[in-house]
Amino acid sequence: MIGKKIAIVTGASSGFGMLTSIELAKQNYYVVATMRNVDKRFALLERVGEAKVAKLVEVFSLDVTNDHSLLVFQEKLRELGRVDVLVNNAGYAGAGFSEEIPINEYRQQFETNVFGAISVTQLCLPYMRDQRNGKIINVSSISGRVGFPGLSPYVASKHALEGWSESLRLEVGPFGIDVVLVEPGSFQTSIWSSGKQITDKSLQSHSPYFSYMEKLSLHLEKGEASYGDPLEVAKLITEISQQSSTKLRYPIGKGVKFTLFIKSCFPWRLWERMVMKKIE
Repeated sequence: MIGKKIAIVTGASSGFGMLTSIELAKQNYYVVATMRNVDKRFALLERVGEAKVAKLVEVFSLDVTNDHSLLVFQEKLRELGRVDVLVNNAGYAGAGFSEEIPINEYRQQFETNVFGAISVTQLCLPYMRDQRNGKIINVSSISGRVGFPGLSPYVASKHALEGWSESLRLEVGPFGIDVVLVEPGSFQTSIWSSGKQITDKSLQSHSPYFSYMEKLSLHLEKGEASYGDPLEVAKLITEISQQSSTKLRYPIGKGVKFTLFIKSCFPWRLWERMVMKKIE
């Protein structure tokens, strides 16, 4: 790794994290691909081997919500001695209806999607600040800009990530550090299958929201055929990592920019009717 730029990627066992780790390695970064459960590393290792970048990718165990795991990761950073790129990608999607979601499930959502990103960033920032250079790329979502029924834990966590990222960019910019939000729409990743955690009550037939949940699930399933290729997001993250000048936000995905434009232009009542009509 001597002389190479070092990239840290969280949530690298699948989806955006796995593909980003490979794409960064292809650009000659030494990548520390972290994941909560290293038993899930084999898909990454297979793809890394196929891309002939095995020597540039190191799998490292990191649970971004666990204090001991973060301490072990801190020691790894001391060993590396520098961090050029941090991709905060670890996360999952909590779902259900607000009345029925235990407050602890909201806390768990924020622990991973928000506080986990903050914890890892705090450990990496001293290296970037000393270097007076670095990129922090936070993988957000269109859900960080647009609310949707039945997804309030995920939506709230991504809105929080966006607000924190705005403040952080203003704080660390004078040290030569860029903070960027990548905002994917719907892509073919596991976050909407194995990653989605629907609260139990909203899945029960006697729930007052049960029929509503069925409509939402059907709406999401109908759209799956049009979900984008996650490699597009990985390539965008890699491109941003190499840019000398960056924007704060990079929305990506089918219809994402149009949706954001419409929401910013339309009065709320009209926007609300449009959203509800989609799931009738």
